Amino acid sequence: MGRKITLLMLLSIVLSMVISMAYAQERPSVGLVLSGGGAKGSAHIGVLKVLEKNRIPVDYVTGTSIGSYVGGMYALGYTATEIEDIMLNSPWAEGYSDTIPREDLSFRDKQHRDKFNIPINVGYKDGGLAAPSGLLRGQTMSQLLRDSTDLVEQFGDFDDLAIPFRAVATDLTTSHAVILAKGSIVKAMQASATVPGALQPAEIDGKLLVDGGISNNMPIDVIKAMGADVVIAIDIGSPLASKEELDSTIAVLEQLSTILTMATTQHQKTLLVEGDVLIRPAIDNMSTTDFEIMPQALEAGRIAGEAALPMLAHLGVSEKEYQQYQADKKQIKNRLVNQVNRPATQIVFVNDSKVSERLLREELNLKEGEVITKEALEAGVKRLYSLNKFERVDAEFEDTEEGRILTINTHAKSWGPNYFDVGFNWEDDFTLDSAITLSLAYTMGELTNNGGEWRNEVQLGYEKRISTEFYQPFSKDQDYYGRVHYEYEIKDWDFYDGNEREYELKNALHQFAVGVGYNYSHAGLIELGAVGEAGTLSNRAVSQIDLDYKSKGGYFMATFDTLNSISFPTEGQRLTFKASVRDEEYKGAIIEDSGELSWHYEADWKGALKLGNHAIVGKVELATVDVDREFTLHVSELGGFLNLSGYHKGALAGAHKAFGALIYQYDLGRDVLLSDVPLYLGTSFEGGNVWVNRDNVDLDDLIYAGSLYLGTDTSWGPAALGVGFTDTGEQAFYLFIGKNF
Repeated sequence: MGRKITLLMLLSIVLSMVISMAYAQERPSVGLVLSGGGAKGSAHIGVLKVLEKNRIPVDYVTGTSIGSYVGGMYALGYTATEIEDIMLNSPWAEGYSDTIPREDLSFRDKQHRDKFNIPINVGYKDGGLAAPSGLLRGQTMSQLLRDSTDLVEQFGDFDDLAIPFRAVATDLTTSHAVILAKGSIVKAMQASATVPGALQPAEIDGKLLVDGGISNNMPIDVIKAMGADVVIAIDIGSPLASKEELDSTIAVLEQLSTILTMATTQHQKTLLVEGDVLIRPAIDNMSTTDFEIMPQALEAGRIAGEAALPMLAHLGVSEKEYQQYQADKKQIKNRLVNQVNRPATQIVFVNDSKVSERLLREELNLKEGEVITKEALEAGVKRLYSLNKFERVDAEFEDTEEGRILTINTHAKSWGPNYFDVGFNWEDDFTLDSAITLSLAYTMGELTNNGGEWRNEVQLGYEKRISTEFYQPFSKDQDYYGRVHYEYEIKDWDFYDGNEREYELKNALHQFAVGVGYNYSHAGLIELGAVGEAGTLSNRAVSQIDLDYKSKGGYFMATFDTLNSISFPTEGQRLTFKASVRDEEYKGAIIEDSGELSWHYEADWKGALKLGNHAIVGKVELATVDVDREFTLHVSELGGFLNLSGYHKGALAGAHKAFGALIYQYDLGRDVLLSDVPLYLGTSFEGGNVWVNRDNVDLDDLIYAGSLYLGTDTSWGPAALGVGFTDTGEQAFYLFIGKNF
């Protein structure tokens, strides 16, 4: 009896295995096709959630553009919920800006950007003008993709993922679709989503690749070639705009893009056969570029997926089989991710610039033989990119017989190493002169092995100046440097009684300086040197005021600057201290003096603290001149917006200055201006004064002022409209565009 029971149990087990194997063989393989559609791509996640809830396994996946991102993540073994958490919490809007944050730039580059505020990215190369092949280089986007994928290595075949995967891109030179089936999955995702013109083409295996939507926005043919028996295709492409909606250049360009992607999608739909399922979520009224709609798009995908369940239900498997399917995926994912915990045996640089590998290794600050975390790698890549020498910095892991190798690719700016820069600012107080200044610069870089550069600048308009400077680092790491500088400036000095201008002097000045310095960090430097100047002060109406002067001497300067914005900071601080000694000589009708030394000291501080939408900014400026004579041309000025508001710019001048301000600004958000820039509502409390003679310095003479303003910080500089007033009865309105204050 016992033998019979045992035999029956064995037969039952064998029969169960046979039936299970037969079902597995009979179960059709499912291929998932995810189309492109920008921010609407979260709809794919909604459909994936429905598939998982109903235990429908996916055996193959392919995608185009945003579909390649969602598909690639799913192929790596992430669940729909995990992808949702990553995708909806990633700052996608930041991926469409490759601007280096001001606080990450070197002090020299901070100064240059503050002055030349219009980013044109134009250079001179091979006898002609040069520019990048896209408005963006994709640096920030590649960082977001690396963050998503946990630094997985390159793959010899995307069939080795938890789910076999293919991404689709377009060869820009042939317009043909390119199927990406191996290599870096991050590069494959990015190439598939590279919008031509907006993003620089991605180069893989010698091909220039752009968005796959141009050639195949819903690659059904690819999934069938992979072996799928049943296709589930999700179409999130945009519909054609109506005649009334084609009311701008951007709208027309978007329509052309839609026509291209729609044509490829319609062709792919003809490949669907009986049993295949096409899902079209209700996302027609959603924008491809507004990432705020991702939760709504996800929900639309879920609803569409559930509506398609009658056609999908037969693809579901038992609870036990689906758990095994999920466990197999998780095992492969863990194996891929666990590679990250292996030490990097070697760090290799592929560098096509003249920046020394010594400097690159120093800035990367990662060690061979240690486990490299995602956070440490991204911080190192960010430091390299912030050198402002490269258009892209990429990082890739590869497992070889020698161990895990980290390769850092630094791509020199394709429009360099000689660059043009443009600055523009306009300030107006609605009563006196309107001040407009245009600044132009041409920098010749990589003139020496250590990164020497020659910069020439011209300013036209209200402020007139020409200058030339040669800057030479003394070593490969560029910590120590020397510079030689010459400039010629014509400046109008206005003398006021309150806000009433009494007369004007013209100061024509030649200045020469030579200095040596030490860049102790990206935040600042220490410099000392010698300076000489010669100039003429004149007044057309009163020739007796004409004055020739010259001086020579030395200077010391120390700086520290981590402000995230020069005009509307919300974080960081800036501290500058300058000291100089000069032997001044004056010769004119009203004064003739020479041979006396004068000591000049200046200390400026500005700091910002952010609390939610609130920011507090503080300013302190002190200056003094130690000289026996009463007369000196080296004076400090007060007056202007947030610089004793209520007075006109430079209305107060003296050898000694004390000024302080406390500024409050509230971020009204990005929606007010219908753009990606903030709008600040601010107010200030200020106090200060200037004195001609040290003996007259008295804090009881401080003038108190305040202001109210609206301002914004754009990619081309600040803009502000404000009003200021003082306790002495002065008041002024201010308008600034591109002008730092």
